[in-house]
Amino acid sequence: MLLLTGATGLVGSALLSRLLAEDAQIRCLARDPRRLGAQRVRVQIALGDLTDPPSFRNALRGVHTVVHLAASIRDQPRGSIEELNGIATWRMVEAAERQGVERFVFFSALGASTHHRARLLRAKALAEQAVHEARMRSIVFAPSIVYAPGDPWLALLERMALLPVMPVSGRGRALFQPIWADDVAACVIAALRAADTEPARPGANEAPARPAPATAGAAHARYELAGPETLSHTEIVRTLLRSLRRSRPLVHVPTPFVSRTLRALERLAGPNALATWDEAELMETSMTSARGAADAEALGVRPQRLAAVLGNA
Repeated sequence: MLLLTGATGLVGSALLSRLLAEDAQIRCLARDPRRLGAQRVRVQIALGDLTDPPSFRNALRGVHTVVHLAASIRDQPRGSIEELNGIATWRMVEAAERQGVERFVFFSALGASTHHRARLLRAKALAEQAVHEARMRSIVFAPSIVYAPGDPWLALLERMALLPVMPVSGRGRALFQPIWADDVAACVIAALRAADTEPARPGANEAPARPAPATAGAAHARYELAGPETLSHTEIVRTLLRSLRRSRPLVHVPTPFVSRTLRALERLAGPNALATWDEAELMETSMTSARGAADAEALGVRPQRLAAVLGNA
């Protein structure tokens, strides 16, 4: 049995479809099963969410593998970024250990660090540390920015593209290696298959039998997931505009103005704000891997270019 959290999210929905196609036994931790759509009749449902640790016990009963995708890039009424990404993961890891789970799969982020200026990346770093220290085998994926046509981030940019000019927060120079959610899901499937079939990874004094991520170990593996190209925030926006066939001049809005405006908007609209400063700040933070797409390719996945996925190859 595999427990999947975040099944309605960007990666989760793509991954769930692939798992069901392989007739895997899936249990989804969900607060509102209706959000799973037609797939809710094909999985087991465990009612609960990240702010309800007692719900973890029932969700984890009989589970061999946890794939923990649930996260939040903004504060919610039920918890802050730190609580939903850091503390909740730590509690999930502890509950999984108590229930005898054998493998824990976690999604971190490229550049996550306990000293990072972005709250999300600090929380992800602490969660990743908890996963690494657990008495279970683990697989950590650290992706660059993950996208899919029509996702909330691209949908917001599309709405902004209706304006006479296209605003871009800050200088737009932060670098990313965008990777399609379907490619990310394919990497997860490949890593799970490899972990199920291959012998234990070699120790520090033994040569690996095949290419492995630089930080892979006997019990813990880590993959940095990145697309095949490095693009600045400005270049991503221009790629999207070309896919929409809209010609708009770009206006770079000074970061202090963006910060003050979005913080004020969030105070007024709360969690329903169109955008938050924590989200905007992530677009001014580079998320790249020196290995590029090598880890994805080692798993047999060749990530597609952003323009190709958006239909503007």
